[in-house]
Amino acid sequence: MYKGPLHLLQLLEERKRKGLFRALKNYDHLTDFSSNDYLGFSKSGLIQKKVSSSEPNLIAGSTGSRLISGHSSYAGNLENKIAEFHSSEAALIFNSGYDANVGLLSSIAGKHDLILYDELIHASIHDGIRLSLARHYKIRHNDVEHLKRMLERNSDVSGSIFIVVESIYSMDGDSAALKEIVALCDNKKIFLIVDEAHAIGVFGKNGRGLCNELGIESECFARIYTYGKAMGCHGAAVAGSKELKDYLINYARSFIYTTALPLHSLQMINAAYTLLEETEAMSQLKENIKYFNELMANNQNFIISNSAIHCCLYPGNTDVSNVEAEFERNGLFVKGIKSPTVKAGTERVRICLHAFNTKEEIKKLAELIH
Repeated sequence: MYKGPLHLLQLLEERKRKGLFRALKNYDHLTDFSSNDYLGFSKSGLIQKKVSSSEPNLIAGSTGSRLISGHSSYAGNLENKIAEFHSSEAALIFNSGYDANVGLLSSIAGKHDLILYDELIHASIHDGIRLSLARHYKIRHNDVEHLKRMLERNSDVSGSIFIVVESIYSMDGDSAALKEIVALCDNKKIFLIVDEAHAIGVFGKNGRGLCNELGIESECFARIYTYGKAMGCHGAAVAGSKELKDYLINYARSFIYTTALPLHSLQMINAAYTLLEETEAMSQLKENIKYFNELMANNQNFIISNSAIHCCLYPGNTDVSNVEAEFERNGLFVKGIKSPTVKAGTERVRICLHAFNTKEEIKKLAELIH
């Protein structure tokens, strides 16, 4: 029997009335067009096989934070491998992409600094910005001219200016105008931060990300690589200079005050990086993306994307719920995205393609989209 504050129940009832109530549900029996396991490393069991064959003695827990008892030579060597793979001086592992973004954004900017961020960045970056002491303004999505005007308007900032974008955005699957943005970071007070969560494993040489594909890795102050998506495991890393790593070890609260990832999680990250260079999954994913775009070329509500993320607009939460239910009745796992998660009028179904999706499954998906 509930014995808590009444207003919590009232807020839950309000969500139910608006059709926005969230609940946990199992979709394992459906064909997957929704998970972030783009390369199938998790679902196929590839990553588990790689770990069990090379690292048979799994240790359950790390026993403490990295600054107390949770550090290991394995973690240090893995960070060196990550840094080398992503062409950075150093890398620091966090427990999740959320922790990495919150820790980075909350700690690097002080009251004399300014953060300019794309309006469609992930909630974890929003939360990190809110925890910082810096002034912050949002930039219209992928609007480089708006960004230029905001930089000019705030040229008298006494501290640093941080520009924060995602290389691939999680709702539309579109990419940031990274080369144009890099051109704006041409002095010693403007610094670029790029979240590569949805680009790692999909873009760049052996899945190194969009910054690698565009040749701008060295132009970024920090890059965030998340492992719970195409990499098929868990955790994240911030790649940047050695000084940035040292700073985060000393000031990022989401790194300092949490138990470190256990050894088996680190082993899976290591295995995922090895798989990026060994499998053909990335090529298969790109073939599936090309095929799906060809099938959807004449649909006016479909948002074309070269990433693994695709969307079809169905304005209105009721319509989205009905379409999602229709997919489920036909054995497909496709999630509807409702307002206020997206702006009212831009509700949509969000589709994630994977290396393991067959041409027959993709064709069935396309035929059900109307």
